[in-house]
Amino acid sequence: MALMPPALRPACWALWAALRTGDDLIDSTDGDATERAARLSRWTDALEADLRRGTSDDPVRLAVVDTVLRWGLDPEGIFSSFDTVREDAAGRRLETWAEWSSWVRSTNMSWAEQCRTLLDRAGVAMPLRWEQIEGFSRFLDGMYLTDTLVDLPTDLERGDLLVPMAELARFDVAPDDVLGRRWTPELRALVGELTARARGWLDQPGLTAGLHPVPAILLRTTTGLFHARLRAVERSGAALLRRTPRVSAVAQWRVLAPARARAAVAWRLVPISAPPPAAGALTGASAEARPGSGRGGSDGHSGTDGHGGTAGRPGGARPVLPPKPHPSGARPPLIDADRMPGHVAVIADGNGRWATERGLPRHEGHRAGAAALRDIVHGALEIGLGHLTVYAFSTENWRRPAGEVSELFRTMCAELAEDELFDHDVRLCWAGRPDNLPTELVEVLEHRQRTTQDRSGLTFTLCVNYGGRAELADAAGELARAAVAGEIAPAQVSEHLFARHLPRPQLPDVDLLWRTGGDHRISNFLPWQSSYAELHFTDEYWPQVDRRDLWRAVTAYTARQRRLGAAPTTEPEPAEQH
Repeated sequence: MALMPPALRPACWALWAALRTGDDLIDSTDGDATERAARLSRWTDALEADLRRGTSDDPVRLAVVDTVLRWGLDPEGIFSSFDTVREDAAGRRLETWAEWSSWVRSTNMSWAEQCRTLLDRAGVAMPLRWEQIEGFSRFLDGMYLTDTLVDLPTDLERGDLLVPMAELARFDVAPDDVLGRRWTPELRALVGELTARARGWLDQPGLTAGLHPVPAILLRTTTGLFHARLRAVERSGAALLRRTPRVSAVAQWRVLAPARARAAVAWRLVPISAPPPAAGALTGASAEARPGSGRGGSDGHSGTDGHGGTAGRPGGARPVLPPKPHPSGARPPLIDADRMPGHVAVIADGNGRWATERGLPRHEGHRAGAAALRDIVHGALEIGLGHLTVYAFSTENWRRPAGEVSELFRTMCAELAEDELFDHDVRLCWAGRPDNLPTELVEVLEHRQRTTQDRSGLTFTLCVNYGGRAELADAAGELARAAVAGEIAPAQVSEHLFARHLPRPQLPDVDLLWRTGGDHRISNFLPWQSSYAELHFTDEYWPQVDRRDLWRAVTAYTARQRRLGAAPTTEPEPAEQH
């Protein structure tokens, strides 16, 4: 906190206080597990109501409301952390490191991500390249493993043992020995191993590459402080089971004092001021969602619909850049607003065949296809398209060779981690399921959703691990559960009600569906939304197209007569091309 710019510290403290409040309510010794969970639910319900009202009579919740509204944050991550903490009321037993890592990230990742978002909104981005994402996650794991060791005596008082059972078994440590605070040679060896593991996870020097000076200082200083905490753990010996290890004020000063001086100089070079208090209350999907009720649709993503536009946000936020012109100097067609398709969906087919015909590995086709997609997005921005949805990876694509799939995901991660597209007025949405996707890909997709949710230009929906029939089955399942619960009667089911239960209910109907690569089918892509779409097929492989092909497709669309079941009218004239 001390290294953050003064304008951001109140927001960071507000978010931290909210998460600590949830922790304290669950960790309290007052009442049984059910009573503690109920108190947390009441507090989070009150926070949700306060966000809708735009104010609160509770000081911590008031600070959170002000922070969320002032900086345009998505509170979804905060509520998700509360959900995880609520589950801890009855205690938690973690079997493996994978379970441990998933638990600490779901509990604590929100705060780190919100702080990164605050820095980004203030114009000091902390972009993570694909190869850094796992390192950043491991760095956070190192912080929380250090916390686990430091908090060991406090946890033991409550009867909690938050070290993976598999690790205890590996060192032949009986859980009852730890809970009984018996310092055995085996337990000493286990603590030594955990300390070394935490130190290794903290040491991620590659994370500071290319960062703004202050975030780099922040990461290095955090590493230094947590190393000091680990040294205090090592010095404690058997006392670790009964007394919280402390870092001396002198040791803290040696790390913090020079870092504060360097950070102060850096912030003077990049002055930051907080936005003024936001009027009104939180609106959109995040305000309507309830904790624990499947916020954001059945695919588990936020689905927030708020549009605020970060381009004019006070506080020195990085401006949204205009689209880049085409290298040839080609200019977009002039299209009347009433003839412009509202939603263009694209099946970007032919990457692998393009590469094979050139004697290249298939994954090189995916790299070339990513470059084509960037140009298409710029072209969509130039003509003022509202929605662009691209089929990037279908549920059927898992049948492809594992090596090709792995390289495709690497390419996606690298593209999403770059700021090239997201410096422009692009709002990213993800349609699909997280099942079996690499953790780093899910994290970068969710990160881009959160950090671009206020953009008001092009809504760019990326369909990754998406299947149209699965989407319809999910909606049918939701309606069936509602009917069994007595929430709706079967006779009430309508097209409108069905559409509201789709994982992405805010995705509009497709006006124009374009497929490259020579095939003439929709391949399980947006079957509900494409019921009345105009179809446009081209023979070129996806890496061969650019924005001019998008413009030609849209221009062809303007010449079609959209009757939607009505009688024919006068044929429209095509858009002017220049």
